[in-house]
Amino acid sequence: MSEESHGSHAGRPSSWIAVTIIFIGFVVGGVGLCLGPMWIMFWVGAGVVVLGLLVSWAVHLFSDVVVDAPRVIPEIVDYSLFGSHSSKRRGGDAGEVLDVPVATDTQQAPHG
Repeated sequence: MSEESHGSHAGRPSSWIAVTIIFIGFVVGGVGLCLGPMWIMFWVGAGVVVLGLLVSWAVHLFSDVVVDAPRVIPEIVDYSLFGSHSSKRRGGDAGEVLDVPVATDTQQAPHG
């Protein structure tokens, strides 16, 4: 597959096709359970979910990830009613020893 994600949270069309197949399988299986249960319909739904998982593996669904820009976490997180900084600091009463916000590197800490 030569498709690549271009920094959008929307994902690639092939990824959405795989997710749609999995969703249809869950719907068919769920309806089968509600209608009786109709075990044949449930197992058909389970088979469609497995088919969707195979499609997601084939189109590399989990490589369709967008890494956001580094986040800057402010040192002071509590504000007064009028918008001025209060004495409450992140890290408890003593606060943290850093005087400036810290930006995390997404390659080292991908979840910010």
